[in-house]
Amino acid sequence: MTNGYHIGDQAAPHFLTFTIVDWVDIFTRKKYRDLFLESLKFCQKNKGLELYAFVIMSNHVHLIIQSKFGKLSDLVRDLKKYTARNIIDDLLSENSGESRSEWMLKRFEFAARSNRRNSDFQLWKYGNTNGNIF
Repeated sequence: MTNGYHIGDQAAPHFLTFTIVDWVDIFTRKKYRDLFLESLKFCQKNKGLELYAFVIMSNHVHLIIQSKFGKLSDLVRDLKKYTARNIIDDLLSENSGESRSEWMLKRFEFAARSNRRNSDFQLWKYGNTNGNIF
């Protein structure tokens, strides 16, 4: 088992956990769960994601996934980047309807300051706990 973004065997199925920074419970909101689910469906249809199992918790996601083609790490990067960008964009929107948007954005902004990979906001914790399952 490794931490971070390193995925040793890119072709093997892996158990992965993606966690929201500061354990913010973003997925208690249906629209953010739905956004993540739609992203998974898109990756299955267009990026070769093989999805064996998943569970969405209030502040993290567990998945057993594999890439049919290409690198699993690239697929994970794209999935996390897309979901982060869309959730942040929604929180920044005047029509968000999220009562905690100001607080959440402050948490995500603070997290971005400690990671030079992000310019303004960081939704996902760096890396993913992962392990090859075979």
